[in-house]
Amino acid sequence: MTAILGPVMPYSFSQVDVFAPVPLTGNPVAVVHDATGLSDDQMAAFARWTNLSETTFLLPPTDPAADYRLRIFTPLRELPFAGHPTLGSAHAWLGLGGRPTREGRLVQECGVGLVELREVDGTLAFQAPELLRSGPVDEADLAQAVAALGIAPDRVVRAGWIDNGPGWLGLQLAGAADVLALEPDFQVMRGLEIGVLGAHETGSAVGADVEVRAFCPAYAVPEDPVTGSLNAGFALWLTREGHLPPSYTARQGTAMGRDGRVAVHTDDEGRIWVGGRCHTLIEGSLTL
Repeated sequence: MTAILGPVMPYSFSQVDVFAPVPLTGNPVAVVHDATGLSDDQMAAFARWTNLSETTFLLPPTDPAADYRLRIFTPLRELPFAGHPTLGSAHAWLGLGGRPTREGRLVQECGVGLVELREVDGTLAFQAPELLRSGPVDEADLAQAVAALGIAPDRVVRAGWIDNGPGWLGLQLAGAADVLALEPDFQVMRGLEIGVLGAHETGSAVGADVEVRAFCPAYAVPEDPVTGSLNAGFALWLTREGHLPPSYTARQGTAMGRDGRVAVHTDDEGRIWVGGRCHTLIEGSLTL
């Protein structure tokens, strides 16, 4: 282990609850500040140790247009982009005195390039990045996804690739009840990263328009509590095709005892913003 972790050094550390209306209801992300001295192996080892869906490392930008650079690790691999780590890391960076070049606007450099964030009334939102893969799902992949979820094929309204980094295959189901009833078989899933969405009935008391779940066993995260990248992918796909309104609220994490809320908003220029409340629950020093 000494060979992996190297010399002992202190780093500022934050743990942030993301997409959380109140603390302990969202998805936590571990954030290491000013991580310049850490190697790839150290970052990967620490992400395995936290065992959270993502652990991030803030670094100086290499692009002059960016305020900071972010590396994002699951317990198994590095991701080019992920949504809740983007919001949580921006929140942590601001909390420890980070000052963006432009007030109220941040630019993150990460594996997919530059991602813009904005802050409005204390809530952060990121601009949904364009999809790396989109379009229809072939019959074999769709059949595998349906079998893995254990759902009747006629409950699937539509399917599409909505990959903005993690590799999402998106399914819109007939309703929120279908989403909440899923009991997936992760052995059958075999490497597919599947997101599901279903609409709540009009006038529902849950305070959200749609229910979302995310299954990503290949990242050592069988089910993710609240997922920014997936919600961004769904928004790009389903709002642009007119299947969802330009602005809406998604609930996620219900099946895991969470109550995450993701706000999707389309601005006057057609840009889609994905946001939610963040709460820093842990601050301190990390020694590696």
